[in-house]
Amino acid sequence: MASIRIRWPAGSALADLDDGPTVRALLAALPCESSVNTWGEEVYFSLPVKAALEPGAQQVVPPGSVCFWVDGSALALPWGRTPVSRGDECRLVNPCNVLGRLRGDPSVLKTARDGDPVTVEAA
Repeated sequence: MASIRIRWPAGSALADLDDGPTVRALLAALPCESSVNTWGEEVYFSLPVKAALEPGAQQVVPPGSVCFWVDGSALALPWGRTPVSRGDECRLVNPCNVLGRLRGDPSVLKTARDGDPVTVEAA
């Protein structure tokens, strides 16, 4: 199992990742810098990683899931409702590769703002 640290000006989070093709591509690209985008209670940001949709890709995920949005080449980190959610679910815009899980309370992502610089590095 690999771990990454995600840092933005007001906070940071650690994530544990499961092995798989997208995780290996992500780890090979680290460290990476990008800019935060928010979409409801989800933070996402583009990375220099290309991946195909993997078997087991999901659109509805538990809060704190670390997901890779293939269509946007972006890491997606939901902690609550998005504009397409039904009820209290974490629903991504499309099915995404689920890479792992954030450690601790995923609501720390609330402190990330649109346009914030974000860094992803091996932990």
